[in-house]
Amino acid sequence: MTRSSEVKLPEEVPAHVAIIMDGNGRWARKRGLPRLAGHRAGVENLRRILEASAEFGIKYLTIYAFSTENWERPAAEVRGLINILEDVIDQELETLHQNGVQLRHLGRLERLGTELQEKVRHAIELTNNNQQLILNVAWNYGGRDEIVHAIQRMIEDGLKPEDVTEERVSEYLYTSKCPDPDLIIRTSGEMRVSNFLIWQGAYSEWYVTPTYWPEFGPDELLKALHEYAQRERRYGRISDPIKTN
Repeated sequence: MTRSSEVKLPEEVPAHVAIIMDGNGRWARKRGLPRLAGHRAGVENLRRILEASAEFGIKYLTIYAFSTENWERPAAEVRGLINILEDVIDQELETLHQNGVQLRHLGRLERLGTELQEKVRHAIELTNNNQQLILNVAWNYGGRDEIVHAIQRMIEDGLKPEDVTEERVSEYLYTSKCPDPDLIIRTSGEMRVSNFLIWQGAYSEWYVTPTYWPEFGPDELLKALHEYAQRERRYGRISDPIKTN
């Protein structure tokens, strides 16, 4: 994965980009295809975005693959999504490993079958030392559930109220090993957070595009990066404080 000299990157590239990969079902319906065809097209697109992310110099990429609420979808679709996850691990793991991608999981694995849980853990262990790109896969993930889980663990560890700081809470989140996202991208034009990284995204910049995820290619990602570079991140402060005598 090497950067093409033809790609004009902005001066500042975000270290951590998170993506809500929305619109697979609508992309499929628009073409008269079943929803699962859209999800498989979304996986194909993810390959392109992974390559582009490494090429553009992004260090952390977080993808929202399956939320805690997605279990409420039709059973056939849920089974299909689980099968897609297993297929990706079986077919893509070695290539990801060879390309220096480190896989991490955000969320709970308990509702997956024992064999698939083991495959996920194996993928994480195999790629643990890779540093080209850190890929966080949010599967069976919800922002509120993550915070509840963190609180439960803090109570189990016997933390006192005065020990609970923002820094300590961050240490108990699934993302404890990576920085907060600089940029969160949502495809398909929906203007919702959807329970995604609600702690970590407190000061992230957002970029929403009407493009459906299967069509959100490297050029679209580059467009988002250029838009991000035009933003002034103030973290609740003002950019040019008024001076007083």
